[in-house]
Amino acid sequence: MVCCALVACKKNSVSFSYSPSSPKAGETVTFYNHSESGEDWSWSFGDGATSATKAPAHVYKQPGTYHVTLMVDNNKSWRAAQDITVYDTVPSFAASDTSFVIYKDYTFTASVYNPYNYKLAYEWILKDSIVSVNGGTLKCYFSRPNDSAYITLRLSINNASMDITRAFYIADRQTNSMLFRTNAGDYRQRIFGERAEDYTPTTDSELLDIEQDVEQWYNDSTFRLTDLAVTFPGIEGFKIANRKIYYRANGLWVANIDGAYKVQIDDTPCAAMTLDTKDSRIYWANAEGVWYMPFVGSDNNKFVTTPTQLNKLKNVTKIAADAEPK
Repeated sequence: MVCCALVACKKNSVSFSYSPSSPKAGETVTFYNHSESGEDWSWSFGDGATSATKAPAHVYKQPGTYHVTLMVDNNKSWRAAQDITVYDTVPSFAASDTSFVIYKDYTFTASVYNPYNYKLAYEWILKDSIVSVNGGTLKCYFSRPNDSAYITLRLSINNASMDITRAFYIADRQTNSMLFRTNAGDYRQRIFGERAEDYTPTTDSELLDIEQDVEQWYNDSTFRLTDLAVTFPGIEGFKIANRKIYYRANGLWVANIDGAYKVQIDDTPCAAMTLDTKDSRIYWANAEGVWYMPFVGSDNNKFVTTPTQLNKLKNVTKIAADAEPK
């Protein structure tokens, strides 16, 4: 009789909580079981779904208020209940980074909860350069520093349309520049890895005033255009780096410094050229604009990279690499 009395008097404090506190449709809600004891668990989430797990997780497909109950060991006296409000899911998009600078690639990804697989259409709207768009994924870079660079995702779902707009702070950054002299004036263009900003007029012409490709001090020796003419017939200008000579002579060429393995890089007339030793690139101008490519590294001067066009400046007569960040 004493044993039965003890069983009859046994109590169990049953309660639970959940996270996040303000869930949205499509978001996983985790339930935490704070019951003092028990072996069997019976959850009802208020939307027709149930669980026998001690601390389950559940996803609500629609917004609304749901009555959630927990019963322990199939004992109606050991029961807890509370209402949970699930909020509507607003489509959004996330960025691959938390800070932004000009001329660096970023990825923006749309987040849309679509439990019934409605037809979706995405449109990305921005003023800067787009690298690629693949449905809900945008790849782009920003070409101007700006306190408020706006990106809008225009989403069409089940014949309804909405715009999601976010503003981003785009910082400027220091980088090296290339300078160009043309018959219309001097220009500066900053270089950011594989990209460059638009060229702009400049009054900073000191490097262009002194930049020449007719003489260079290299490995304790002075190389002059007149002395090189025997080894490199028709040479009009040159630059030396890493025991390679890049020279203008009815196009652009590369050769070993002793004249071996002459290989033509560009067979069109080359009006100006220079080397950027910081980024190990050669820049040159022809009638179509300014081009660049990495230094040639092979022993026989064969190159596998394709020249890349930097800009379409016409009548370039001088090119200089500015080592000072701008």
